[in-house]
Amino acid sequence: MSIKIRLTQGPLPPLTPSISTPGSGAWIAFDGIVRPTEDGEDINGLYYEAYRPMAEQQLESIGKELLEKHALISMDIEHSVGLVPIYACSFRLIIESAHRKEGLAAMDGFIDRLKQDVPIWKSAK
Repeated sequence: MSIKIRLTQGPLPPLTPSISTPGSGAWIAFDGIVRPTEDGEDINGLYYEAYRPMAEQQLESIGKELLEKHALISMDIEHSVGLVPIYACSFRLIIESAHRKEGLAAMDGFIDRLKQDVPIWKSAK
């Protein structure tokens, strides 16, 4: 089992799928895209701020918990900091698992915990 965490300045680049782990039966990717409205108002993008040490620690803690709970093969977590324009990717989660059900359940649980527990804040621009 492995976990990779990155806080990246600005929007995330397009995803290039890469599957190389023996035993992998599911490779699930989620990209969080900045919508053109926030709270009913038009925006140009979102600005993300993070308390890096705690954010990275929380992302790793949540990831490890879900890796074990769902017997995942790997998890790759990336979140933007700084300005991300509309229609660009600000969050990416890639999960590799033996079976789809475990991977999908872990993805849903991770995103809920991210929004609740990780010190990353956004403001509309």
